[in-house]
Amino acid sequence: MSQKSPSQSQKKKYGAGDFGDVYGIIMLPKELELEKDLSSPFELRFQAPDFRVTIKDILKTREAGEFLSGALAGAMTKAILAPLETIRTRMVVGVGSKNISGSFVEVIEQQGWQGLWAGNAINMLRIVPTQAIELGTFEYVKRAMTSAQEKWSQTECPKVQIGPVSLNFSLSWISPVAVAGAAAGISSTLVCHPLEVLKDRLTVSRDVYPSLSIAISKIYKDGGIGAFYAGLSPTLIGMLPYSTCYYFMYETMKKSYCKSKNKKSLNRPEMLMVGALAGLTASTISFPLEVARKRLMVGALKGKCPPHMAAALAEVIREEGVMGLYRGWGASCLKVMPASGITWMFYEAWKDKILGEKRPL
Repeated sequence: MSQKSPSQSQKKKYGAGDFGDVYGIIMLPKELELEKDLSSPFELRFQAPDFRVTIKDILKTREAGEFLSGALAGAMTKAILAPLETIRTRMVVGVGSKNISGSFVEVIEQQGWQGLWAGNAINMLRIVPTQAIELGTFEYVKRAMTSAQEKWSQTECPKVQIGPVSLNFSLSWISPVAVAGAAAGISSTLVCHPLEVLKDRLTVSRDVYPSLSIAISKIYKDGGIGAFYAGLSPTLIGMLPYSTCYYFMYETMKKSYCKSKNKKSLNRPEMLMVGALAGLTASTISFPLEVARKRLMVGALKGKCPPHMAAALAEVIREEGVMGLYRGWGASCLKVMPASGITWMFYEAWKDKILGEKRPL
C-alpha cells in the first residue's frame, strides 16, 4: 500500500498555488484556493493609474493657461531687456557710474558685451516661476473676489450683532483688482526671493560670484539658508504697494481707455502703452522702498548691512540726501516701462493663443 507524503496530503487539504517555479509554494485554505490553468504559470500584474487624462484636463484649465502664459511672457521680456536690468541694479545699489550711459560704457569696458547679460541665466530661471505665479495668482484671485462680491450682493451679507452694534461684512468696498495685485506680489516674492538674491549678487559682484554654483555655495557658507532670504521683509513691504498699484493702475487705465473708445478690449500697441504707464506709476510710488530693499540685499558685499528698512532709508538720506531715495529712478523707469508693457503684450498674446481667445491686433 502506498502512503501519501505529507506534502501531498497538505496539497489536498489546503490546495497549493505555485508562482511558476519550483522554489516556492504558497499554501492557501481550501475555500481560498486559486482557480487557474495548471498548465500555465501564475502571473501577478500591476497596472499603474493612468494620469495622462488628468494631466491633460489640468493643462486645459484656464488657470494652467494663465500660469503658462505668464511664464512665457516673463522669459521673453527678460531675454530682450536684460541689459537694462543690469544697469538698473548697478545704479540702485550705487556701483560704478551715476548715469545710464556711463554705466553702459563701464560694464562693456570691464566685462565686454556679455557683461550686460551678467546674471541673466539666473534671472531667466527667476522670472519664469515669478511671472507664472504672479500673473496666475492675480487672475485667479481677481475672479474669486469678483465672484464672491456678486454672490454676496445677491444675498444678505453676514452680520455680527454685538449688543446694540450690528456689523455688516460686505465686500462691496474692496477692490478685487487691488487685493489680487497684493496677493500676486506677495505669493511670487515668498516663492522666488532666493533667486532674486542670487541674481543681484551675480549682477553686482561678478568677481566675487563668477558662477551660479559658486554663488550658491558661498552664500550658503556665509549665512546658511537664511542668507538666501536676506531682505525678505523689506522686499515684501516694498512689493505690497508696488504690486497693488501696478495691477490696479493697469486694470483701471485699460477699462477707462476702452470705455472712452467704446471698445471691448485693447489691441497689442495699446496694451504696450497702458502696461508701460502702469509700470511707471507703480515704480515711482514705491521706488524709495526699492532702494532700501536693494541696500539690504547687497549690503553684505560692502561689509555693512543696515539692520532694517528704516535704517537703510535713513542711511541713504544721510549720505545722499532725500534725492538719494530716487537715485537710479531714470534707469529703473527705462527698464520698468518697456518691461511692463512688453510683458502685458506677450502675456495677453500667449493667453489668447493657449486659451483660444480672440483679440484685435
